[in-house]
Amino acid sequence: MTEADFLHSTRASYDAMAIDYDERFRDELAAQPLERAVFAGFAELVRNAGGGPVADVGSGPGRVTAHLNGLGLSVYGIDLSPRMVELARREHPGLRFEEGSMLALDIPDGTLAAVVAWYSTIHIPQERLPDVFAEFHRVLKPGGYALVGFQVGDEPKAYTEAFGHQVSLTFRRWQPGRIAELLAAAGLPVRARTVREPERWEPTPQASLIARKPLPPADDQTADGATAVGQAAENQAAGSRAAGS
Repeated sequence: MTEADFLHSTRASYDAMAIDYDERFRDELAAQPLERAVFAGFAELVRNAGGGPVADVGSGPGRVTAHLNGLGLSVYGIDLSPRMVELARREHPGLRFEEGSMLALDIPDGTLAAVVAWYSTIHIPQERLPDVFAEFHRVLKPGGYALVGFQVGDEPKAYTEAFGHQVSLTFRRWQPGRIAELLAAAGLPVRARTVREPERWEPTPQASLIARKPLPPADDQTADGATAVGQAAENQAAGSRAAGS
């Protein structure tokens, strides 16, 4: 399948089922405390790093975008499906949503504080994942974060029907270690990972990875210096305790 075919089938499938998809998953986060915990931790990391613009790539009808906005992030959504973008704008009129592809983001280099790809890389052919993660690295500023959520597994699942609509979608499942390797190869070493067992209707375990674009050497040296100062103080305190014992 060529890239044009892949993009066309994904766009057309989500356009066809957009309304029913939105109705099915609109309130899903309310029943997912572990996912909300991941989002909360991720949002705190981004805020503590100075904040800035965040792109929710593959935002669909905008439920994750809106949730992250509620956690204090300056976030906007990007989706391949015009119908999904239309729904997101209607459901969340105070937020920005744009059409776009994660393979070629219309975003300047080094300008984002974070990128979120919550179950949106699952439609990317395996051989194109390095291109996607390289694109994430390109748009992130130094110290910026990436959050990737996906199903765990080895075998893809193809669908020709969903919510009563004819579609052509392949849900690709990944092993967390493999995704961590690809992120690291793109210059985004993983800082945290979660894996949980399937719940309710889920067919597989679910995973999320948080990666970070490294800071410039000067910032790293500053951090190392602060660590060294802290270690020296700890050693001094230990020596004082030993002398007094």
